[in-house]
Amino acid sequence: MATARSPAAAADKRRLILDAAVRVFARQGFNSCRVSDIADEAGVAYGLVYHYFRSKDEVLDTLFLERWNVLLGVIAELDGSERTPREKLLAITSFIVDSYRHDPELMKVIIVEVTRAANTFGATHIGVIQRAYQRIAAIVAAAQADGSFRSVVSAEFAAMAFYGAIEQVLTSWIFGLLEESDEGYERAKDFVVVTICDGLEAHSDVASA
Repeated sequence: MATARSPAAAADKRRLILDAAVRVFARQGFNSCRVSDIADEAGVAYGLVYHYFRSKDEVLDTLFLERWNVLLGVIAELDGSERTPREKLLAITSFIVDSYRHDPELMKVIIVEVTRAANTFGATHIGVIQRAYQRIAAIVAAAQADGSFRSVVSAEFAAMAFYGAIEQVLTSWIFGLLEESDEGYERAKDFVVVTICDGLEAHSDVASA
């Protein structure tokens, strides 16, 4: 059985604090909340938050990196699969949309609060952010190389447009601009892929650039 000092107990306490931070950041906003708000939400002593995290900025960093690294793993797995380029992009879209569907508070923090902290946050994590774009661009570039996608748009630009479209859909849900329902989620997945892929895919009546 885990004791108060065991690694398992420490991991559970750390997770408790992170989950509480998601709720506080989503409800109050990152800039307007204090570490004490996170401690109160988690039901722990104020000092215990500092035992695991140096600041609320580190809490936000941790939440972002956890989710982003999962996304990187999913993209890498899909890139190595036998799916078509369109199927790979649909699967990436589905993963991100379903992440929002099942944990909207966390995705709100990732999309909205990370963006608001972008001046310092982006400089710190630009490398890991770029890796996602690079992996998506690699999928596009491979499709351009085999003729599935036209090369009129650079793979790098296509990757940013693809992820930007998904992020804008999530933002629209967060601010109530798009319908949130099972049907709405599934429709959004298809719309993103149609928007990007129909512009990239080679067609018999269009000469490849």
